[in-house]
Amino acid sequence: MEILSHDEITQILDAIKDGETDIENFKPSPDSQKIKIYDFKRPDKFSKEQIRTLSIIHEVFSRLITTSLSAQLRSMTHVHVASVDQLDYEEFIRSIPTPTTMAVMYLTPLQGKFAMEIDPDITFAIIDRLVGGSGDKCKNQHELSNIEQAIMKEIVIRMLERLQEAWAKIFNFNLSLCEIETNSQFTNLTSPTEMGALITFEVKIGHVDGIINIFYPYDQIKEIVGFLGQVYYYCDHPVNKDNIPVKLTAEILTREYSIKDINEWIKSTELLPLHPLIPHQSFLKLGNNRVWQCEILPDNRWFKKKIKIIGYTEKQFGTEGKKMEANQSIQIVKDALLTANIKVTVELGSISMSIKEIYEIGEGTILELDKLAGEPVDIKANGVLIAKGETVVINEYFGVRVIETEEKDTEDENKENKAV
Repeated sequence: MEILSHDEITQILDAIKDGETDIENFKPSPDSQKIKIYDFKRPDKFSKEQIRTLSIIHEVFSRLITTSLSAQLRSMTHVHVASVDQLDYEEFIRSIPTPTTMAVMYLTPLQGKFAMEIDPDITFAIIDRLVGGSGDKCKNQHELSNIEQAIMKEIVIRMLERLQEAWAKIFNFNLSLCEIETNSQFTNLTSPTEMGALITFEVKIGHVDGIINIFYPYDQIKEIVGFLGQVYYYCDHPVNKDNIPVKLTAEILTREYSIKDINEWIKSTELLPLHPLIPHQSFLKLGNNRVWQCEILPDNRWFKKKIKIIGYTEKQFGTEGKKMEANQSIQIVKDALLTANIKVTVELGSISMSIKEIYEIGEGTILELDKLAGEPVDIKANGVLIAKGETVVINEYFGVRVIETEEKDTEDENKENKAV
């Protein structure tokens, strides 16, 4: 591509003006390569497919609020999506007039926010219709009074209900109003350079034309951007991370023992080494992390075991494993295996809960585990079930007595198979 100087451009324009050359000579040829300038200050955050999906979602929203506003205002109302663009938050704020109706909304459960801006022409047309006027264009636009803000608050809340319906095919948002401002400079939604998706609606109420803008900052919705595809939009079930099951495990103790130690207490004493009693004899684990301290409620053999949440733990679960290098000598390998630390865990039971329910766990919460009171506890070595046991207290020390081993069960099964 050739870059022309200012003088050369002037000469070409003068030649075209005097008729010495034809403008067609300067048009690019059809086979020429198309070049798109990429602005690193404004990187694209959304793909073309994601932009199309956003457009589809908000077309549904525009149809819903067309019906809703027409009935509420008792006037012909038409709303449609004019454009879906990517721009930074600062540019969006600069394009908004003052005063205006700027509503900031919560995006639960994403813990983010987005903004809806209704331009003054549409705002005052809506207010005028609702207070008994004709809904004509307002000539003296001003900052909204308390009564006018209350009217617009109700309108925005109804719009949020329709927007929530439109998003339901992708994600089950719980949309709620945070605040309404008349000056967009007072809304601190995200950083000025943060990119986002701007959906612009053309709105006509009676004889009044105007626009409504919705701005989604990328950093507030980035968790669901991957689902903004038509494959997800047309699937039967919306994606809702609140309904993803997570297994919680109630654990009594975790210690590391060598295989030699495990062999000794399984074959001879059948009693794990004793440990001092602790006030709260159970921990509720989320994955491999101890998160809550629990109190084990008294057993009732006809009901499931129960624990009561009494607070959060201070220490995280787990210790770093030690690396072990195997030698060529088989005996050395055997000796090394016998002394290698194995994490032995005694589990009281477990429970499956949704992420939303986990967030609601607090002090005093009582949880019902999947095992009945009186059932043996599970003894696991590095996550593998090796035995069943029962909790015992001996001279102010807490322990677990082995009452059944997986090894014995396997031997019994082999004997039965041989007998057959």
